[in-house]
Amino acid sequence: MINTVWFLMIFIGILYGAFTGNLGELNNIILKEAQEGVTFAISLIGIMCFWLGMMNIAEKSGLIKSISRGFRPIVRLLFPDIPKDHPAERWVLMNFIANMFGVGNGATAFGLKAMKELDSLNPNKKKATNAMAMFLIINMSSLQLVPLTVVKLRYDYGSKNPTGIIGITILATFLSTIVAIIVGKIFEGGKKC
Repeated sequence: MINTVWFLMIFIGILYGAFTGNLGELNNIILKEAQEGVTFAISLIGIMCFWLGMMNIAEKSGLIKSISRGFRPIVRLLFPDIPKDHPAERWVLMNFIANMFGVGNGATAFGLKAMKELDSLNPNKKKATNAMAMFLIINMSSLQLVPLTVVKLRYDYGSKNPTGIIGITILATFLSTIVAIIVGKIFEGGKKC
């Protein structure tokens, strides 16, 4: 479905450019933006490698396990269906930590592993469990304390204070995550989603 939407948006844009006589300008924009997209992706590699490496070191050193023990009461409250010391707990936590540090692209791998582990606890593979739904809801709520990608963009475009958005980001993520958890718990009702 999303492929169809993207195709239609691009196709309509090209048709509009042809009808308005702006195909030359459209080509210039495509070439310029494609180059900027590649440059931006390459510039993010350093940040991504650093944080993914830090997460791997934290996992292998046992730090994630220690943090997991500290956050266990919160994880137990949010995900009561996950058995103690189940691998899903570790992957959920790693996903949350990566998201908090603004490494959303790196958090995707952890999120996929977490969802796979949560699905291993699912007796009905055709429906999501409450834990799976809650995990998705929290991820969609923009759980982020340090928006590294946005800070990097602000730095690249010459912002005098690229980290100036961190305070408001913390407030926004706190509010959106609390609302998401409340809504998730309201709709959870002790039944499978």
